[in-house]
Amino acid sequence: MPTTNIILIAFVFYLLLMIIIGFMSMRKTNSTEDYFLGGRGLNGWVAALSAQASDMSGWLLMGLPGSIYAFGTGQAWIAVGLFIGTVLNWLFISKRLRRYTIVANNSLTLPEFFENRYHDKKKILLGISSLVIVVFFLVYTASALASGGKLFNTVFNVDYHIALLIGTAVILIYTFLGGFLAVCTTDFIQGMLMLIGILIVPIAAYFLIDGNFIDALKNAQVSDTDSYLSLFSNSGQNYSAKEILSQLAWGLGYCGMPHILVRFMAVKNEKELKKSSVIAIVWVAISLLFACIIGIVGRAYLVPMLSETATETVFIEMIKKVFSYDLTLPFIGGIFLCGILAAIMSTADSQLLVCASSVSKDIYKNILKPDAEDKKVLIISRITVVVIAFAAFAIAWDPNSSIMGLVSDAWAGLGSAFGPLVVCSLFWKRTNLQGAVAGILSGGIFVIIWDYLPLIGGETPYKATGIYSLLLGFFISLIFIVVVSLFTKAPEQEILDEFDAVNNYKES
Repeated sequence: MPTTNIILIAFVFYLLLMIIIGFMSMRKTNSTEDYFLGGRGLNGWVAALSAQASDMSGWLLMGLPGSIYAFGTGQAWIAVGLFIGTVLNWLFISKRLRRYTIVANNSLTLPEFFENRYHDKKKILLGISSLVIVVFFLVYTASALASGGKLFNTVFNVDYHIALLIGTAVILIYTFLGGFLAVCTTDFIQGMLMLIGILIVPIAAYFLIDGNFIDALKNAQVSDTDSYLSLFSNSGQNYSAKEILSQLAWGLGYCGMPHILVRFMAVKNEKELKKSSVIAIVWVAISLLFACIIGIVGRAYLVPMLSETATETVFIEMIKKVFSYDLTLPFIGGIFLCGILAAIMSTADSQLLVCASSVSKDIYKNILKPDAEDKKVLIISRITVVVIAFAAFAIAWDPNSSIMGLVSDAWAGLGSAFGPLVVCSLFWKRTNLQGAVAGILSGGIFVIIWDYLPLIGGETPYKATGIYSLLLGFFISLIFIVVVSLFTKAPEQEILDEFDAVNNYKES
């Protein structure tokens, strides 16, 4: 049987398994709390791997390795920043956010938490934060769908647009049917598959390299191997403090990511949450380290060198070469290729669900139709999943779209708009409604201006300066929250009492 057919069998098996999980989860999904939070019943392992798998996306196995493959080990500063952000998020944000969302009228979504936290009766925060989520998650979901299109295109030589349609359809089916429970269950499987693949493939490729590793790098057009393998070099040039800080700044985004924060809200109890934090931190440390190794080993192993537009397929090409040509185990290779698909799907499904919750629960139910029945909200949620998926599909239509670029823009937007407010909401008693609104607007608008408007000699400020928008946007939002809160009326006593109730909260 041809190698491609064997790999196809592995893909079909995997995709059918995901759809079956969607059908099984649908039977347990009877309310909006089930659909969006799984009834707050996640165990530690599922919560941890679901959070990290939904976080890393195709960026982990395509964007980051491709960047290191092309420019060198210096690109790993992004991974360092993300690791620090993950650790701080699990240690300081997760427990308190879970407590506060319960105290704040059992909030099911991040916008609903903001509304309840600040007693926003006019629902201003709810509307603004929901709109921010839909805008930036459209871009984020598009990056995941583009990853899927490139995967199918590279593996099966299928037209990119047909490949994009296949990946979108499968993600849409199980998210539409099973909601949060389906997403988290599939994310758990996907997280394990990603971890196994990311460990085995680069190790196997390293031992299959002909001759000395350094010599192999030189054969792959790396003229200065010391510079290529240095953390302080970028494409042969010394890294500046500005560049390192911009890459480390990726870690600031974690506390503003709704699709990650919702996992903290859904964990069964604080004992499971503590277990989740250990599992998640270990998982992300191993995954980020080996994603970087994939880029480095891939440069030495893959000869001839990949073209400039194909660098983000380095992991795909490594798997194909290791298991189809060197070890002749194509079905195993197919399973590991499914690991890349897993990374893509685990993020896209979570983003679709968060968008659905923002539209159906936050906008439709809480603003437009407060008396809407739960079943009607559930129907609107599923319709929203379909609409958002097709909108992201349209954004991802260009086969030359950069996965790294799309993720970078969305991550900065969400991190700047929500990150500072989440921190202040949980830890600063004096934060008020006016400060919260100012923080979301200033952070989100700044990123749009910095990344998209050609204000400096026909270039965007980002292109002109090289400074990542999140590095500035996060602190601009934070300053607006603090200044506006201090210069406007203090929160009502009832809000302050709720803040104290979180400090004294005990699990029932």
